[in-house]
Amino acid sequence: METINTLQEFMLHTKNITYVLMVVALLGITGFWLFLTERDDD
Repeated sequence: METINTLQEFMLHTKNITYVLMVVALLGITGFWLFLTERDDD
């Protein structure tokens, strides 16, 4: 595991995690919205 030695490395690490979580959340919300608005043609 990588060791974080400075504040700059810590801030960069947390920023990268935040960006990954934002992308995952946007994809999840988009998928959930499409699931909710999908219509059955019965």
